[in-house]
Amino acid sequence: MVRRARRINRELAEVYPYAHPELDFRNPFELLVATVLSAQTTDLRVNQTTPALFAAYPTPEDMAAAVPEEMEEIIRPTGFFRAKTKSLLGLSAALRDEFGGEVPGRLEDLVKLPGVGRKTANVVLGNAFGVPGITVDTHFGRLVRRWKWTDEEDPVKVEAVVAGIFPKSEWTMLSHRVVFHGRRICHARKPACGACPIAPLCPSYGEGETDPEKAKKLLKYEMGGYPGQRLSPPADYPGKPAPALGAE
Repeated sequence: MVRRARRINRELAEVYPYAHPELDFRNPFELLVATVLSAQTTDLRVNQTTPALFAAYPTPEDMAAAVPEEMEEIIRPTGFFRAKTKSLLGLSAALRDEFGGEVPGRLEDLVKLPGVGRKTANVVLGNAFGVPGITVDTHFGRLVRRWKWTDEEDPVKVEAVVAGIFPKSEWTMLSHRVVFHGRRICHARKPACGACPIAPLCPSYGEGETDPEKAKKLLKYEMGGYPGQRLSPPADYPGKPAPALGAE
């Protein structure tokens, strides 16, 4: 299983050499806020919403002083906007009061912030600070169970199992590759098995559409010729940038 898992990671690295966090951000604070907003919505919707949010509140100090109703209106498109506003006001105040307005670079500090759990902390550590971390979101959990790396459902247990399979240096990029694959090819309801480059390694091959032509029509984002989720993708991203809010 370990040999097969590591081979899957190597194959995914060839398929997605451009794998990256699909949230637009320019600094650790923006990534932290965007990740909190990404709960129960798409990264695309977050990316379409954060330009106005960061224009209004560029720093933790600015955000901590926000009028809740005004922030709610800005982040309304991401859903659960009242709860998210409460979290953002709380974490911004904590950054201002306890960390000198800077996002801390330690897991134990990040998870103490309102609305921040291990998943969010690992996203920020891996992508803003270069600290290896495994991000267990719904895509990651689904795929590692499909590949029989683990049958655990609890994200913390999944993280621990996968951390034992791969060297620390691979953790952050492994997370991106697996999530990319889950969003583009290995979908929850109908995986595109017939268009999957790692099909020969997959113990669950056949759960989805195996006909190559039909499977090809199921591909999403750049794999299917559509825009990605980022309005400002990295330079090496082969797909089209996402449209701004209201331009879809």
